[in-house]
Amino acid sequence: PSPSSSTPGAEQREKQYRAHRGFGDRRGGVISARTYFYADEAKCDQHMETFLRCIDASGGSSEDGFSAIKLTALGRPQFLLQFSEVLVKWRRFFHQMAAEQGQAGRAALEMKLEVEKLQEALANLGIATKAESQHWFTGENLGVSGTVDLLDWNSLIDSRTKLSKLLLVPNMKTGQLEPLLSRFTEEEDLQMKRMLQRMDVLAKRATEKGVRLMVDAEQSYFQPAISRLTLEMQRRFNRDRAIIFNTYQCYLKEAYDNVTVDVELSRREGWHFGTKLVRGAYMEQERERAAQIGYEDPINPTYEKTNEMYHRCLDYILEEIKHSRKANVMVASHNEDTVKFTLRRMMELGIHPSEKKVYFGQLLGMCDQITFPLGQAGFPVYKYVPYGPVNEVLPYLSRRAQENRGFMQRANRERDLLWREVKRRLLTGSLFSPNH
Repeated sequence: PSPSSSTPGAEQREKQYRAHRGFGDRRGGVISARTYFYADEAKCDQHMETFLRCIDASGGSSEDGFSAIKLTALGRPQFLLQFSEVLVKWRRFFHQMAAEQGQAGRAALEMKLEVEKLQEALANLGIATKAESQHWFTGENLGVSGTVDLLDWNSLIDSRTKLSKLLLVPNMKTGQLEPLLSRFTEEEDLQMKRMLQRMDVLAKRATEKGVRLMVDAEQSYFQPAISRLTLEMQRRFNRDRAIIFNTYQCYLKEAYDNVTVDVELSRREGWHFGTKLVRGAYMEQERERAAQIGYEDPINPTYEKTNEMYHRCLDYILEEIKHSRKANVMVASHNEDTVKFTLRRMMELGIHPSEKKVYFGQLLGMCDQITFPLGQAGFPVYKYVPYGPVNEVLPYLSRRAQENRGFMQRANRERDLLWREVKRRLLTGSLFSPNH
């Protein structure tokens, strides 16, 4: 449906978060990820059953298994678009107020708004009277220090009671107050609840089976909502250990901000942070959509910048592991330099492989020259196994081969390395020893 038919106030919606017919089928131009097309709620239930079988299979085949899910398979993407827009506008409003308090250019977590000035601004904009906003900031941690940072600000959006007051934000271009949350229709409200229920069922089954649940990242216009919903699951299920893993795409310009803000939240609330770091799978589609619809390209300009971002995010998480031992990271990468970087930093920070805080992941049938030596050296290393009907999985696998054009060179190199290993074992008499 056209965006305006289902959403009051949709004409004011931002370009990036509008449903767009040309990109209705999100499979176009995506060569390196499985994508799901929304049909109806019954199909979402089928997807959930498939994910449940996947969790069972993972639990039955290894002690510390992982299972990956995609949220667009569990509900109507339109809801994720709308919720993403709300979260982005809400965060942008915080940054605008921080700029007005002379804090532009600071890192996301360094921005601290003075409560007094913030209350004045909210009153001047007609969003809330002084008495109302004082009521918001009387929570246990809010405003005690006299300042509000991004995490305090985000927590305001958590409780539905306060939300009704936060429905208006100023549009800085027009100076008009606009509805932040277009009121969800009853059906949309139900869709949200059903998506959350499905996530809940999956998380409970994963906890039962001792399987970690990785929530895959998707296109940037869904991602704020996906990350936020995953964060809610982490709050509930990661109390004692990391069961739920969020995914961060390091080709996004905002990746480092996202990682640091979420790690800080886990610190404050005392749960275990679990993450998978990837470079990102939707670049062509993201760029084409941004250019066609007319918003800023969310992707880093060069591969080098993405590499830098990956190592910067990874380093931050490794430092967190060193300090608290409550963070966990899967380095999902086929890049040898990234793997070497991780091994070096683990050694420098005193993180031992046997602690199982750092995992490595590669796709089945690819980069075995990285996977096998890591496994032999005692690192927890995983193969990401796509499965399903042949006609669905084959296109995915062929796209992966297409994406990795240097595949044959690597295959030759791998063959040489494996041959060298066979010869070593023959010479040492340990060809069939399970310890090597």
